[in-house]
Amino acid sequence: MPSPILTRRRWRLRAQGRAIVIVQGTREKLEHPLMKALLWALYLPQYPGATVEVAIGDRYKPDVVALAPDDGRCRPGTPIFWGEAGSVGRDKLAALVKRYPETHFAIGKWDTALHHPADLLRQVLHGVKRRAPVDLISFPAAALECIDADGHIHITHADVLWQRFDPPA
Repeated sequence: MPSPILTRRRWRLRAQGRAIVIVQGTREKLEHPLMKALLWALYLPQYPGATVEVAIGDRYKPDVVALAPDDGRCRPGTPIFWGEAGSVGRDKLAALVKRYPETHFAIGKWDTALHHPADLLRQVLHGVKRRAPVDLISFPAAALECIDADGHIHITHADVLWQRFDPPA
């Protein structure tokens, strides 16, 4: 049974000792903000600074993003992780993977077979020089059960279908 928290329009959710607030728009299907929260929780162990719906000064606004810290490895404020939930246009995807070759991208789909999105992703990545992976994820309908009654998200890659596109060696 889905968490009672998801019956509201505003959710306070937790994972890995962190919390976020997700707001479901009035015309937005439940799955879109849910995927944002699930992407955030799924990649939080790798990117503890990840957050949701923050503009980064790009034409496009990521659904989930982690920015480079000021540690000398990357330019501070550069996205090191970028998550997109739901439909992502070919032009947007092509622009992003070229513009941010060192950014790990994750594209979340809701209860979808991965072969069609994977074909599109292969086309977009063809010939692009990248140094970070792109993950394609399908959240099954059962992912609703990954949020408990207290708003804690419990999800791992074992709970989803996913495919990683590593950069060429």
